[in-house]
Amino acid sequence: MRHNSLYDTLSTRRAHGHKSLAVLLDPDNLDEAGCQHLLELCAQHPVEYFFVGGSLVMNSRQATLIQLLKSRSSVPVVLFPSHSLHLEGPADGILLLSLISGRNPEFLIGQHVIAAPLLRASNLQILPTGYMLVDTGRQTTASYISGTTPLPYDKPGIAACTAMAGEQLGLRLMYLDGGSGAMYPVSAAMIEAVRQAVDVPLVVGGGINTVEKAQAALNAGADVIVVGNQIEKDPSFLGEVSRAVHAYNQVAV
Repeated sequence: MRHNSLYDTLSTRRAHGHKSLAVLLDPDNLDEAGCQHLLELCAQHPVEYFFVGGSLVMNSRQATLIQLLKSRSSVPVVLFPSHSLHLEGPADGILLLSLISGRNPEFLIGQHVIAAPLLRASNLQILPTGYMLVDTGRQTTASYISGTTPLPYDKPGIAACTAMAGEQLGLRLMYLDGGSGAMYPVSAAMIEAVRQAVDVPLVVGGGINTVEKAQAALNAGADVIVVGNQIEKDPSFLGEVSRAVHAYNQVAV
């Protein structure tokens, strides 16, 4: 297996108590002008990762979007795929998602079998990720497309055992996601429970649309927080959440 600098860097940051910010970019919702504006904001307000993908990806802009990001920024670009077809573009790595919160074999292993030869032939750094959808008040595109039931919002124990099983299976990241358009974020209690259950880095996204919610996720144990929808609605939020993450890291030092 190739040396995985993305994973090594993330693990090192976790070991030092440093948090990271990932911006989720949906090719269906971002054109070239919007991407350029975002890159200008990121030059002022640092982020650690660009996650690129969506539950549908209905257009062919993904490869072009990634090329633009790579040509104008040194921030690592990581694919966030929902399907084996969504692998195009010169990204640095891929969150190889196994939907361990559900029981649909297509998203536990089926799509991965189809993608395996493509990934083997690619230069992508592979990040095997236990992906857990959480009920956050409304059905999300991800839960509908995957045909799975999200984890109950108020059952942190189920999330903890799910993550524990994923770690025992060899998954190297855990991702708690409220999904696009979540009414409220994953609870601090659930984040804390998963953090205590596993040693691997923990990613949390969905419904993080205020600085207070971002800080709550960080305080509960998230190593990476993911923001997307709120930046699409209000690009100035990027500066606010970036400052919050990096202020947290100053304290950690």
